[in-house]
Amino acid sequence: MFFLFSLRLCVSARENLFLTELTRIRRRQPGDTSRLPPDLHPVVRRAYAARGVVEAAKVPLDLHALLPPASLFGIERACELLMDAILARRRIVIAGDYDADGATATAVAVLGLRALGAASVDYVVPNRFTMGYGLSPALAQMAQAKGAELLVTVDNGIASLAGVDAANTAGIQVLITDHHLAGDRLPAAAAIVNPNQPGCPFPSKHLAGVGVMFYVLLALRARLRVAGHFAGRAEPNLAELLDLVALGTVADVVRLDHNNRILVAQGLARIRAGRARPGLLALLTAAGRAPTYIGSGDLGFVLGPRLNAAGRLEDMTVGIECLLAPTPEAARLLATQLDTLNRERRDIEAQMRDEALELAAANEAIGVCLFDAGWHEGVVGLVASRVKDRLHRPVIAFARAAEAGMLKGSGRSIRGLHLRDAIVAVDARHPGLIVRFGGHAMAAGLSLPETALPEFSDAFDRECRARLDADALEEVLETDGELDSGELQLATARALEQAGPWGQGFPEPRFEGLFDVIETRALGIEGRHIKYRLRMPDGGQVEAVDFNGAERLAGRGASVRLVYSIGVNRFRGDEGLEMRVVDIRPQ
Repeated sequence: MFFLFSLRLCVSARENLFLTELTRIRRRQPGDTSRLPPDLHPVVRRAYAARGVVEAAKVPLDLHALLPPASLFGIERACELLMDAILARRRIVIAGDYDADGATATAVAVLGLRALGAASVDYVVPNRFTMGYGLSPALAQMAQAKGAELLVTVDNGIASLAGVDAANTAGIQVLITDHHLAGDRLPAAAAIVNPNQPGCPFPSKHLAGVGVMFYVLLALRARLRVAGHFAGRAEPNLAELLDLVALGTVADVVRLDHNNRILVAQGLARIRAGRARPGLLALLTAAGRAPTYIGSGDLGFVLGPRLNAAGRLEDMTVGIECLLAPTPEAARLLATQLDTLNRERRDIEAQMRDEALELAAANEAIGVCLFDAGWHEGVVGLVASRVKDRLHRPVIAFARAAEAGMLKGSGRSIRGLHLRDAIVAVDARHPGLIVRFGGHAMAAGLSLPETALPEFSDAFDRECRARLDADALEEVLETDGELDSGELQLATARALEQAGPWGQGFPEPRFEGLFDVIETRALGIEGRHIKYRLRMPDGGQVEAVDFNGAERLAGRGASVRLVYSIGVNRFRGDEGLEMRVVDIRPQ
């Protein structure tokens, strides 16, 4: 009996990892499963243990298992500022950001503060092309024009020294909520809540910006409860915001530690139950997805790009307004606009990606810098990511900025190189070369004069060579071992689906095994996708699809080693096993 499934092209784009026979396949080290619940599916038990989940207490993803807010440094002062503003009916303005994390954090802040009794909550968000990232003096001026008496940053602010100074000069108190790494100096804000600021003991350092804001709201609600603010009326249910928290967390590609997995799992549960915000449901409809079975991959690869498209090409206000939309009708119009922008973004990205790969083919650097005068500033980060995947090298892609003579770069890194630290080192060795920078271990952005690009490219390459050894530069594909014929079944796929969310730092399981090719068939446009009928060592047969796999086609009669993932395919009410080839090579 064969396992049949339909071809889902929306999945193919993220499954094609451009792997070659030079990629090393490595099995994850098995962990101790003895303390995990015995009723877990055996494959799930193995996958959990290999990812460090070896205790029963780390399996449940209930809200009561969330880390408490109290250990977030600065959160008491933050609650004082917000409670005083609410009780005095002061005007609160949220300073957001132009990516999905910033947009969801802005929406969570506006909706949450209104639910907690704030009389006046508005927001401002910078334009990527004219204002740049974070709370700049110009954005502080926009907040002042909206009558801000308390300015709350979300997903930014930890490096906004000048912007906070400008707000202070205007008589506006500033509360920073952020998750980015701090620089040598902290801004002179009235309060800072950031798990990554020096001295913060909060155990999870991986909260996204939207997660930090959600925690502030949890602490504020507790503070207002003690003050009797909810006497005679029901407390707001902040869990209603978890769909947005889940979207921002996954879209920002932060590590899914246990705490973040709780936030994402609870948000997904609300979405699957149809209890998400109208804007989020409208985005799913625009993408042709039903909410019932969506997973973390849909948040990252379906919803996230549509929301991000507004900030990349135009103004993130469209995305924020979609998330804030009170009715399905209002949300539908905005979601359609975002979907159109995302289609335009895909076209721009495809052209830039091809140009970047052509440039990269002649680039022998370890730390790769790429630039084309015609590239779109809002899409260079995506291009850097695509080239990084192909080369397995740190990549920074540059485009011309709105400011004459300036370039803006967006970089993506590989395991073994903390990208922001590498840029810090370049800046220290070449003072004045970089105008501004910021970011994380795996992603960072910077600005520099166009005339400085050759010097920066050389310095960045030398820094990468010093920090990366041969092992780090070898692409490694990790698997969870082999599945026998009794495990390569629909029941296993269902169990893995329910065991999620999977994502950054908690990767979706992949498996490996030996198969004989019985039959191949080309699918899709120009036959780029290959459908295989395979024989397992015990004689059983199974079907699999290799998306964009025509270039590595294995012929009939060949013995091959596959790396693959499995999932549940649902089509017209039927369910079947979905087996997707990640890597294929002759045995």
